[in-house]
Amino acid sequence: MATITAAMVKDLREKTGAGMMDCKQALTETNGDIDAAVDWLRKKGLSKAAKKSGRVAAEGLIAAVTDGTKGVLVEVNSETDFVARNEQFQGLVKMIGQVALKAGADVEKIKAAKVGEYNVDRAIADAIATIGENMTLRRAAELSVSDGVVGSYVHGAVIDGLGKMGVIVALESTGKKDELAALARQIAMHVAASNPQALDAAGLDPVVVNREKDVMADKYRQQGKPDAMIAKIVESGLKTYYKEVTLLEQAFIHDSAKTVAQAVKEAEGKVGAPIKVAGFVRYALGEGIEKQESDFAAEVAAAAGQG
Repeated sequence: MATITAAMVKDLREKTGAGMMDCKQALTETNGDIDAAVDWLRKKGLSKAAKKSGRVAAEGLIAAVTDGTKGVLVEVNSETDFVARNEQFQGLVKMIGQVALKAGADVEKIKAAKVGEYNVDRAIADAIATIGENMTLRRAAELSVSDGVVGSYVHGAVIDGLGKMGVIVALESTGKKDELAALARQIAMHVAASNPQALDAAGLDPVVVNREKDVMADKYRQQGKPDAMIAKIVESGLKTYYKEVTLLEQAFIHDSAKTVAQAVKEAEGKVGAPIKVAGFVRYALGEGIEKQESDFAAEVAAAAGQG
């Protein structure tokens, strides 16, 4: 039986982030073999991760990573906002963003991608074990252009490129890349603030547009307006609706006298070439996740055997 020293326990703890008693037990179980002890802890960590996988993870961080003509957004969720301030978690999310830049937006491909000796899925499981909360790589998105830039903006950044909301914007142009990058960031800030539903009217979901038409038509029908007049009113109302929900027709937050399309056209002079807004993606942390509402009194009663 090997002698387990304090130095060995310290070394294993630094390598794995596991607790001191767990490290000591791992070394005892593996007869002092550090590498085997790491694996022993990882296996234990994976079983811990499985127990936590049912818990709702609706906090966390969004990473925006760009490199010239390509950019990605990833959302990695945790159970509490406290974990989002954890340096290990921040490092994990940043790493996943870098992996997505190469692997693309397919979540399963990102999870399977190798980072050193292990894959991303394993890295997430290890973080769950050491930090003690459920974590999930929820989604990812990518944009790219053949010539131009993909710019980004992160709102409420905790560190560079990580925050509660992330936006990427793709601009196609042969013009000056530094000017394009500045414009892409401005448009990304606009998207964060204004939350457009599509690039232009053609990009809107026809079901949503038809619903708007029906609501407007019904409103004026109840007022007794004739059908011919209703058709014209609805057509005019749709133009107003498009100005509210499509990026290119929205009033630009940096200069509300212009639409985004007009601001882009005006920027072509500085850029030195035509500019096309090729696309945008906006992620807000936890949107669409059903958060569990906690009934504290019921929990206490249940714990006391009264529920």
